[in-house]
Amino acid sequence: MIRFLTSGESHGPGLTGIIEGLPAGLELTSDALARDMVRRKMGYGRGGRMAIETDAVRFVAGVRKGRTLGGPVTVWIENRDFKNWEGIMGAEPGTSAGEAVPQREVFVPRPGHADLVGGIKFGHQDLRNVLERASARETATRVALGAIARAYLALFGVTVLSVVRSIGTISWAGPSEDAWADPETLRQQTLDSEVFCPDAKSAALMVEEIRAAKKAGDTLGGIFEVRALGLPVGLGSYVQWDQRLDGKLAQALLSVQAIKGVEIGLGFEASRLPGSKVHDPILPGGEGGPLRPSNGSGGLEGGVTNGLPLVVRAAMKPIATLYTPLPSVDIRTGETAPATVERSDICAVPAASVVGEAMVCLVLAQAFSEKIGGDSVEEVLAHFGESRRLARERTRWGGGQ
Repeated sequence: MIRFLTSGESHGPGLTGIIEGLPAGLELTSDALARDMVRRKMGYGRGGRMAIETDAVRFVAGVRKGRTLGGPVTVWIENRDFKNWEGIMGAEPGTSAGEAVPQREVFVPRPGHADLVGGIKFGHQDLRNVLERASARETATRVALGAIARAYLALFGVTVLSVVRSIGTISWAGPSEDAWADPETLRQQTLDSEVFCPDAKSAALMVEEIRAAKKAGDTLGGIFEVRALGLPVGLGSYVQWDQRLDGKLAQALLSVQAIKGVEIGLGFEASRLPGSKVHDPILPGGEGGPLRPSNGSGGLEGGVTNGLPLVVRAAMKPIATLYTPLPSVDIRTGETAPATVERSDICAVPAASVVGEAMVCLVLAQAFSEKIGGDSVEEVLAHFGESRRLARERTRWGGGQ
């Protein structure tokens, strides 16, 4: 089964990611990862760190001559800013280079961040030991690994893309179904937007709202939508609670820093509608199998994909670092103090949509590897072909068990 790990600190030497379970022979180059890495750095409202880091990904294990070997694939992303932090974040004792180097210790936690709870959990006095790992800088590794998962999903003809649906108080209904049906055009339109919203009027209003928040020393959140197209029936399972694909997707997206809500298909709107307006009728479809005139389920029924597009939305809260800081407490004295201010973004919803895509790709890659299996690309494609043949047989009326 495909699984992954990440490691590294925000201002440490770099970030490492390991993904295992990939078949041998999968075409993989650093250029294939570069597009997503660049997209993660984009978006109106990002901070100065994005201008420092190149986020170039280097393979250090598991790939030879542009193809996977079947073992774990390890990637490395250098933190270029580490050269300015080496005296503070160096691993060895004595790397502080004496008292002349300011240690940038953090003793006043930021409300909404992991600073305080992490300090209590792990016993850290200097809360930098918490924020360096809890930082959203870690998502650079997830995007790199998600891009690898995207290459694996391409074997099955699966496309994953996203759009920003809202920032602050500005929202829009999202692309039409016809627009989603042309993913490459929609992807380019999204990329052409400063906020990854292909609706020009809404995008302009979002930019203005971010600009106003910056002037006020505040931050903004929003909602993005991720869709996966070309999925077969049968990924995931209803047999055990932890095998349901909707649960795995929710966990994956909620694990992303600042994500506070996830909905699939109609989501929360389904709670306000009668069942006749929520559930998708099943109609005869001849040789192609049954048809659905709607997709309120978002492509999942009983925790299993039903062959329709997967539709997932995630809500991101405003970033916890405010340039007009909220009240907090100095943990050394217990006295009131303004929260620590770290270099940060005003709005990172566009970047979060790229991270959301990566997490959806990773979850779907795991689901495919569980169902299809195969030690090599050749085996994977053979197994997938047989799986599709069986699915076609089982959707012929009267052909099931």
